[in-house]
Amino acid sequence: MINLATFREALHGAPIVPVLTVTQVEHAAPLASALMKGGLRSAEVTLRTPIALKVIEEMKQAEPDLIVGAGTICSEGDVDAALKAGADFLVSPGTAPELLKALAYHDGVILPGVATASEAMARFEEGFGVQKFFPAEASGGANFLSSLAGPLPHIDFMPTGGVKPHNAPDYLRLPNVIAAGGTWIASPQEMEAGDWAGIETKVREAAELGKGA
Repeated sequence: MINLATFREALHGAPIVPVLTVTQVEHAAPLASALMKGGLRSAEVTLRTPIALKVIEEMKQAEPDLIVGAGTICSEGDVDAALKAGADFLVSPGTAPELLKALAYHDGVILPGVATASEAMARFEEGFGVQKFFPAEASGGANFLSSLAGPLPHIDFMPTGGVKPHNAPDYLRLPNVIAAGGTWIASPQEMEAGDWAGIETKVREAAELGKGA
């Protein structure tokens, strides 16, 4: 896995992390290429399909400089499988006790999912200084994270869930947000249609969001 400094560097100037559900391995290489050409250097592949681990491997092979993480990490088995596939970082929707035990054995960028101030404080005590705020819009959105910035300035977040082009700048301008995760950049339907040019256009537009925040 990569370290936090490398992750932050990749997000500098383009702090959008595409959250990708990929249904065919053949989509991995052109997708990775579209992301890099469009100006985004990181991506999260959700473990919601049976070929997700192979997709991570193929994306890394196609674009070695692309930082590819594994999302929907829910168990110790997910952790082990994602790391064997070469995942650069791990993202979970929440943090069950057994999952926390498994994550504690690994160094690198791990973003545990939180939705409350108490969860954020607990995860920070366990060593997680950057966390996934999920589901972001349903849990209070940018206003909620803005409220946490005062009492918890030492914790950073990557909001995911309901983040779209129209509200992403609201998150990105907050001092405690290092990036925002979005599913709108490349849908399974667009990948199935082979619309890599259209995806690259959306990647370019997403890369510009951070510059205007």
